[in-house]
Amino acid sequence: MKKWLYIVPLFLCVLGGFAAGHFLHRSSTEQSRRILYYVDPMHPSYKSSKPGKAPDCGMDLVPVYAESAAAAVPKDLQASPGAEIDPAVQQLYGIRLAKAEKQAQHQSLRLFGRVGAEDTRIFRVDFGADGYVKETHEDSVGTHVAKDQHLALVYSPDFLAVAGGYLAANERTPGAQNNARDNVNAASAAQNSASVLARADRLRNLGMSDTQIDEMTETKKLPEDVYIVSPVDGFILTRAISPGMRVQRMTELYTVADLSKVWIEAEVFGRDAQSIHPGAPATVSLADTNQTLHATILSTLPDVDPVTHAVKVRLEVDNTGFKLRPGMFVNVDLPVALPEGLSVPVDAVMDSGLEKRVFVETAENHFEPRMVETGWQIGDRVQVVSGLREGDVIVASGTFLVDSESRMHSDVRLNSSAAAPHMTDAAEHRMN
Repeated sequence: MKKWLYIVPLFLCVLGGFAAGHFLHRSSTEQSRRILYYVDPMHPSYKSSKPGKAPDCGMDLVPVYAESAAAAVPKDLQASPGAEIDPAVQQLYGIRLAKAEKQAQHQSLRLFGRVGAEDTRIFRVDFGADGYVKETHEDSVGTHVAKDQHLALVYSPDFLAVAGGYLAANERTPGAQNNARDNVNAASAAQNSASVLARADRLRNLGMSDTQIDEMTETKKLPEDVYIVSPVDGFILTRAISPGMRVQRMTELYTVADLSKVWIEAEVFGRDAQSIHPGAPATVSLADTNQTLHATILSTLPDVDPVTHAVKVRLEVDNTGFKLRPGMFVNVDLPVALPEGLSVPVDAVMDSGLEKRVFVETAENHFEPRMVETGWQIGDRVQVVSGLREGDVIVASGTFLVDSESRMHSDVRLNSSAAAPHMTDAAEHRMN
């Protein structure tokens, strides 16, 4: 009898605990499954406090439960809605404002160039007959030579008959060579002058210089040898002759280049090539001596490097003092004027890698983010291709602080939207 007195209260306690646990679990489940509101499955921004049909597509409204309220928040609420920052706070944290302005920017392209001789100033010295080289004079590669300077002495019997005919024709018409060249009294000695000129051209074709032809005209003597002379003031680039060597017809003996003006070719990449115009000035500097020379852009070459896709730009430089030699590498500063464009300070643009945005003051002390696309960047300015209008007031410095404040406002808005959803009066009216 006494055992029942202990068993009955114990049984009642166990039963009461089971009932209480079941009640609490049911209450918790009901709480988590509590419907907060209903949304249009096609347009989640539309909400209603009652079940029904979506006004746009006629589909059933979908309930949103408390446990999944965050997932049902529309995407536009997750975006940063902006921030309101007191002027005193702006001054305290160094937040500075600026306007988006249209500016024509200038920049200097720093290029790496290579010096080369102008192909219009490179001269080949050929010999048009078979012969024998007797001697050469100060003709090593790299030597600076003057115009008509004797470089070599060559014997060739092919000159004898032509030179003899020239002297005979010139003897019949005294001064015909000079008269024909100056076009003076050419009509009175047309026949003999034509004969003199024809033989003079044959001598030049064989390799005799005008200097030696004039000398032969004055002395009236048949030369035993032919002088090989420099055709221009310049530097010997190549040499294919030596004393005692036999030369054959049309052998190239020397290459002489006039380096009073030289070319520089530099490579330009991307959109920079479109900003380069012939006639524009440039500056060339020598890395070793820090000397600078003025250059002019001649042209942009039509070919493109197949590997780097770079375009070559050709410049011309007056090579005073022959400071530049073919094969040298130099630095080229090329000023480029960019077209006028809308630009803002570089610090105003926040680049996340996926998107770029700036904060625009839409009302007094209220800033909202705006996505932008950027173009060129020069110094502390960056071009804004789209997303802004001229005159928009943007945050120029302290952008990170404004972004942090904006995100805090976004979190508050997100939480309040999930906790206390509502719908517009118009939407409620349509549902009713």
